[in-house]
Amino acid sequence: MEWVNALSTRPSLEAAVQEAADAAQQALSEPPDLGLVFISSAFASEYPRLMPLLRERLDVPTLIGCGGGGIVGSTPTDASTVEIEGGIALSLTLVSLPDVEVRSFFLPSDELPDLDSPPERWIEAVGVSPESDPLFIVLADPFMSRINDLLQGLDYAYPTASKVGGLSSSPGIRGANLFFNDRAVREGAVGVALSGNITLDSIVAQGCRPIGKPYRIAEGERNIILALDELGATESARPPLEVLRDSIVELSEADRELAQNSLFIGVVSDEFKQTLEPGDFLIRNLIGVDPQAGAVAIGDRVRPGQRVQFHLRDAKTSAEDLEALLEKYCRDAGSTARPFGALMFSCLGRGEGLYGEANFDSRLFHRYLDGVPLSGFFCNGEIGPVGGNTFLHGYTSVFGILRPASR
Repeated sequence: MEWVNALSTRPSLEAAVQEAADAAQQALSEPPDLGLVFISSAFASEYPRLMPLLRERLDVPTLIGCGGGGIVGSTPTDASTVEIEGGIALSLTLVSLPDVEVRSFFLPSDELPDLDSPPERWIEAVGVSPESDPLFIVLADPFMSRINDLLQGLDYAYPTASKVGGLSSSPGIRGANLFFNDRAVREGAVGVALSGNITLDSIVAQGCRPIGKPYRIAEGERNIILALDELGATESARPPLEVLRDSIVELSEADRELAQNSLFIGVVSDEFKQTLEPGDFLIRNLIGVDPQAGAVAIGDRVRPGQRVQFHLRDAKTSAEDLEALLEKYCRDAGSTARPFGALMFSCLGRGEGLYGEANFDSRLFHRYLDGVPLSGFFCNGEIGPVGGNTFLHGYTSVFGILRPASR
């Protein structure tokens, strides 16, 4: 298996396509089976021209991609990975996948099955049998209103399949910013399903740390938490805003200041896990409070019985979280086959704006997985699993790490 990437920062689209395509093809010793292209919003007005230009220079049966506010890849003159945030860039990845079946799909929003449909409807829409044990890379339009339905539907039809990806992120651009084989498409989702001698591992770095204690939702409706019970306590339920205030009072002065604009809530995704760790929480935004009722609204639906805990996010926590996950991944990898390539789907809110320095997440990735080629883009939302289910995240870096299923 071979994975090569070439990133061009040429200001002309023709020149960028030529440089990236020539460099990638020269580095690949076997014909490619899959191509992935990520292109910065600086080229947005020329997005419709991208696929015809690539097709003139590439002979690859499956080619998907999207636009992004930041692009990740390696320049032809330097093998190290760079994160081009807000600048001009085109990243092209070509992959040779012997003994792997590659199937692409395009799912327009208005053609998605509804959530009451049987799994067969989703299988028909995707065109891939669950018996082939596929894994998925999914790229979606940020204005896709049914993105959560899509992820739930894929989990329903393919419950054991790994799924990673992101929402395209060309700022202020609503148009054809997804790319599917020979054309740009305006809305919905594009993706590939890979089956055979291949495995997709994922790292979902949400970059938060818990504060206070974990609680259980005693009362809630829609996305509003009305009352919380402390785990193991016999006291009556309390308003969540009261719990939050008590948690903040116990913080250091620096963390109390951080809580003014970097406060989140974590929802435990695995209802059956007894001992909770940071990676067990699905991080969601706090989007409103009701001071009179003491209720809080979050960026997800809630139900009584769910365990939750308030969280903080900052650069130090984000770095420590990603490093801990990379350490765990390398430790658990053991004697499995070495990865041959990886994708990085990082939030626009991370990068240099969070860390104060460029290339932070990609450089940390290579500290633990040196020599594994990495490409990707900065997203408007990141797709990755937590607790066995696939979710849309924010402020997260999701890494999809590909390796042979057998040594």
